[in-house]
Amino acid sequence: VSNEVGNYEDFKHWDLGDIVGASGTLFKTKTGELTVHASSLRLLAKSLRPLPEKFHGMADQEMKYRQRYVDLIVSSSTKEVFLKRTKIVQSLRTAMIEDGYLEVETPMMQPIPGGAVARPFRTHHNALDMELFLRIAPELYLKRLVVGGLEKVYEINRNFRNEGISTRHNPEFTMMEWYCAYEDCEYMMAHTEKLVKRAAQAVAYQGALDFGPPFARLPIPEAIRRQGVEGDLRDRAFLSRKLNSLSVTFESNHAWGALQLMLFEALAEKHLLQPTFVTEYPAAESPLARRNDGDPQVVDRFELFIDAKEIANGFSELNDPEDQAERFREQVALKDSGDAEAMYYDADYIRALEY
Repeated sequence: VSNEVGNYEDFKHWDLGDIVGASGTLFKTKTGELTVHASSLRLLAKSLRPLPEKFHGMADQEMKYRQRYVDLIVSSSTKEVFLKRTKIVQSLRTAMIEDGYLEVETPMMQPIPGGAVARPFRTHHNALDMELFLRIAPELYLKRLVVGGLEKVYEINRNFRNEGISTRHNPEFTMMEWYCAYEDCEYMMAHTEKLVKRAAQAVAYQGALDFGPPFARLPIPEAIRRQGVEGDLRDRAFLSRKLNSLSVTFESNHAWGALQLMLFEALAEKHLLQPTFVTEYPAAESPLARRNDGDPQVVDRFELFIDAKEIANGFSELNDPEDQAERFREQVALKDSGDAEAMYYDADYIRALEY
């Protein structure tokens, strides 16, 4: 821009953040940068608030989350995260379609919250004058579709869990769930690994995480023992002593399965940096998963950890309506004893399984 432009004096007083329209001749600088030799300028939109200067960006972490629009303006790295997220979702959707899965939508307001151990948000349907719950997971509705003959279904869905909040936990979040008839936990682990590797390729990931080799598999008891714990990991008294020594609080009605998971989370989870499938979950803590044929105290379930964070959860589906009904009754007993995150009894889902 030179003083040959008619409103050059006005231009000198425009501010960072103003949106400007320019017309003129295109040319390349000596360094090859495409540039406009402006013959006219027009102020299109005036910024009424000063932007943070770009070198330091937004230093206030709270403001970054509450005023994400400003963070996007001044931080190219934040914008890159948004762009990569879009590529990841696109890669997942493409992979599911290629594998023959049907994308569906299931209810977000439900009369009974199910599919996860979590505390739901409550709402009220005025026309029906009934209490409803915001979805904590789409699981039981997706399984109903499998019962109805849609043998491979998935949903990229919003969920709402009325629990803690942090930079790693948001009460409203997106996840993908999928279900496939006639397959088991081994298939789900292989499919999950394929999806994660494909997502990493979609964003050309380069970093400390290694997505090349087959993902490690680690039973929960072995993960705990690697941290120097020796003893019976199904003995409630032993687990209680270990948790007390770590200052981990627990309730008197927690069985050995819940305590074992707490010990795993306190000692082992933070060490799972490279992609790792954690297996052998206690049956009492997995009310929707099928029991292991060789050891009915555990279920055929996995959680995938990457960078010490849970990325995925899956299992061989429990399709025995009598066993599922008994698991629901156990959850109701826990809820009656004060466990706000325990599941409700879903009679309609039991009826679906009976078909």
